Amino acid sequence: MAEGRIVDIAPTGALPARGEVIDADGAWAVPGLWDNHVHTVQWALAAERVPLGEADSAAAAARVMRDAPVLPDGRRVGTGFRDALWPDRPTVAMLDAATGVVPTYLINADVHSVWLNSAALAREGFRGDDGVLREEDAFEISRRLNAVDPAHSDEAVIQAGHAAAARGVTGLVDFDMAWNADAWPRRILAGFDAHRVEFAFYPTDLPRAIAAGLRTGERLAVADPTGLVGALVRVGSLKVISDGSLGTRTAACSHSYPGDPQNYGVLTVPPEELAALLTTAAGAGLEVAVHAIGDRAVTAALDAFGATGATGSMEHAQLVRHADLARFARLGVRASVQPQHAVDDRDLVEHHWAEQTAIGYPLASLLAAGAELRFGSDAPVAPLDPWQAISAAVWRTDDDRAAWHAEERVTLDQALAASVRTAIRPGEPADIAIIGGDPRAVGAPALRTMPVVATLLAGRVTHAA
Repeated sequence: MAEGRIVDIAPTGALPARGEVIDADGAWAVPGLWDNHVHTVQWALAAERVPLGEADSAAAAARVMRDAPVLPDGRRVGTGFRDALWPDRPTVAMLDAATGVVPTYLINADVHSVWLNSAALAREGFRGDDGVLREEDAFEISRRLNAVDPAHSDEAVIQAGHAAAARGVTGLVDFDMAWNADAWPRRILAGFDAHRVEFAFYPTDLPRAIAAGLRTGERLAVADPTGLVGALVRVGSLKVISDGSLGTRTAACSHSYPGDPQNYGVLTVPPEELAALLTTAAGAGLEVAVHAIGDRAVTAALDAFGATGATGSMEHAQLVRHADLARFARLGVRASVQPQHAVDDRDLVEHHWAEQTAIGYPLASLLAAGAELRFGSDAPVAPLDPWQAISAAVWRTDDDRAAWHAEERVTLDQALAASVRTAIRPGEPADIAIIGGDPRAVGAPALRTMPVVATLLAGRVTHAA
C-alpha cells in the first residue's frame, strides 16, 4: 500500500515486507464496509439511554422508566420501544403515575413518535392528549435531546466510531438532524478518525448549504491542519422525509391501517413541495435522499425524481408497487434499504400491512429490475453492524423461524456489493476488513456475528482484535 491505496496483490512472500505487517493467518479480506443510513448522534447517545426494546406493553415501558437514572440535564430518557403490537395504549396518566415530576421521554424505535410525561411536555412547551408526539413534533424532541454539550456528543461519536470500526466499517452516511458541516470538522479535530463520512442536511438548511457552496461528493472547504477533514468527510445529500413509518402507523399507503379505516398514513411533504425541493437541490449540484416507506410515498418520490431530473436515493422503500420497481433503474434512483428492518418488522407487517398489495421490503425484486441497492442500518433503529444487515438480506431471518418472504433473499455476493464502495485491487483505496472466515460458507447466525480481525482505512489500522 502507498498513499492510502492498494499498490499490488501477490502471494505470501512474493513481495518484500515494508511498514506495518498484519499476519492475517488464513483470514479473509473484503472491501471496507459502509453503513449507508445512520443517525450518528442519536446512535452514539443511545448507549446512555434506557433500552426499551423488551417492553411488551405501555405499562411495562412505564415501569422501566420509573427506575431509570436521571441524566445530568435532569431528564430520564428511554429509547427503542415498539408499541405497534402492544395490548394497551400509552397515556400521560400512566407515565405520570410511574415517573412523577421528573421529565421523562420515551423514544419509539422508529424515532417517528415519542411518549412524554406531563413534566416533559411542560418543559418542552408541547401538548399531547395521550402524551405521544408524532412526526415533526417527535423529530423536534429528538433534536433537543441530541443537542447536548458538543464536547460530550463528540466524545460519544468518537467512541461509537471505534465500535463501528470493530465491525469492519470504513464509511457511513450521516443523517443526523443537525448542521453537520460544522460538526464533523470539529469531531475530527477532537480526535475522530475511525471511518469516512458523507453527511446530509435537511430542507430547513438547504438555503444555508447552497450559500456555503456545498456540492454532493466534494470536500469541505475548512481549515484543516490534520488533513483528515479533507480525507474523510464529503458532502452528502439533501434529506427529505416524505412520509411517516410503519411502527407509528403513518407510512403513506394505498390501503388503510387495520381498525383505522380513515388512516392511510401521511405524506408529510406534498408532491408539489417535494418537486420544488428536488428542483432546487439539483440546480445547486446536490443529490437528494428521500425517505419514503409506504407505497404511496415511494410512487410520489419517484414521480418527483422523474419530473425534476434530480439524482440520489430512496431511503427505506419498504413497500413498493410492482409497477414502480423498474422506475428505480430507469430514473437512476438508488434504493438505500435496511435489511434488518425486514426481520425486525415481519410481525408488524403481517398485522398492519396485511391488506396492502404492494411488495413488502423488496430486495431481490429491486435487483432483478436493475436497481442499485445500498445497505444500511438506520442506527439506532437497528444496530450499526453491516454483518447483521448482510445476514438479514441473505437469510431473511434472525431467529429460528423460516425465512420471511424467501423470494426476496439475495446472494452473499449481492449483499456484499450493496455494503461496500470499493474493491480489493490495485489502485483502489486501501479500505479493507479482514474477517475470520469465508462468509459464503456459514449460516445466518455465524454471518451475523462474523469476527473482524482487523479494519484498515486508507491502509491505516483502525481496529485490531
